[in-house]
Amino acid sequence: MPRWKALPAGLHPDVRQLIVRLRRMKDRSELSTRQLAAKTGYSARSWQRYLNGRSLPSKKAVEAMARIGGDDPTRLLVLYEIAAERWADGRVFTAGAPESAPSTSAQTLTERQPYGRCPRALVTAGAVALVLSVSAALLLAVRLADTRAELADERAGTVGATPAIVTESLVPVSYTCRLERRDGRWYAGLSRTTDTILAYTHVGPEVAEAQCLLRRAGIPPGDIDGVFGPQTQRAVERVQTRDGLVVDGVIGPHTWKALREEAVPE
Repeated sequence: MPRWKALPAGLHPDVRQLIVRLRRMKDRSELSTRQLAAKTGYSARSWQRYLNGRSLPSKKAVEAMARIGGDDPTRLLVLYEIAAERWADGRVFTAGAPESAPSTSAQTLTERQPYGRCPRALVTAGAVALVLSVSAALLLAVRLADTRAELADERAGTVGATPAIVTESLVPVSYTCRLERRDGRWYAGLSRTTDTILAYTHVGPEVAEAQCLLRRAGIPPGDIDGVFGPQTQRAVERVQTRDGLVVDGVIGPHTWKALREEAVPE
């Protein structure tokens, strides 16, 4: 089990609870951040930020982790909504003092002092409140900048390299395999990729290309629908077992090579 770094001291308890829950699910899955990236479509760098409290994960990332960790997605998403609200507020939690302490103290002092006076304690309380407000604004600005950078990393690392994942609004598609052999490699006319990472729940023409090549190799993946489901995953594992590859059910460069350079059956 990995030794996790301490979370930032300024995290709100609701945000901290969500991150601790995500860490436990990762520990149970026994996946590295790179393996987690392959199975969820979010980069390893993004997961490092999520699990160390430097960025708030997206809703889809939380759903993907629930699916991998075997957790109740409904309960986890409730925690996420609460954490997202706290994160957006930019609140910094200080143990032992409620968030409204400065305003309450100022109000009490005002009630106890005669009208027209400005005691030193009230001035000090106002200065403290101002400093806290400026600190909260700066913290929010830093978090927003970090989130924008994280989104840019995800787009650069996943758009065009990692297909989408299955959603409830997915419309079934039927693909046609047009097999041909060029330069010693097989192609089905749907994608010419040799290194796109495909994993369970991914969808798109790259998945359909792999399904066509699996069927050509005599290992049926189910329908050629572009959906990386259980039957397709089992077919991939059979190819990996047969060719002496790492059996993880994930299509990477080595599995693509095995599928594209498969010998013509006699």
